[in-house]
Amino acid sequence: MKYLFLAFLFLLDASSKWCALHFLPSAGVPILPDLFGVTFSLDFVTNTGTAWGLFADHPLWLFWGRVAMIGGLIVYVLRTPGTHWALSLIIVGALGNVVDTMLYGHVIDFFHFTFWGYSFPVFNWADTYITLGVAGLLCYG
Repeated sequence: MKYLFLAFLFLLDASSKWCALHFLPSAGVPILPDLFGVTFSLDFVTNTGTAWGLFADHPLWLFWGRVAMIGGLIVYVLRTPGTHWALSLIIVGALGNVVDTMLYGHVIDFFHFTFWGYSFPVFNWADTYITLGVAGLLCYG
């Protein structure tokens, strides 16, 4: 059941990126125009780096680093008992971004929040999975 859920998360990420690539207008789509200074929109953005565009000048190193990290996490999860939900979320998220890089040459991002004038970096479902996985590791070890 766990693997079916993880497959669903991967497909949600992949299909949402495909839809953003093919259907999201260049001007974006406002979803939440202004709620106490917070806005939310769907804006198509590409990223060759990590969060906040870090390491964008080193896409090959980043790609192989992600592949090595995914491989190491998969080996760890398969060799140690337990559910490893947090690590599984990180694996699925990283895998989603690696597949993007292989298919498109960059990661597709589209969720865009602005908090009281500060534009938060645009992200996608895979980034959300990674963030939730890291938070789970920090909170529950």
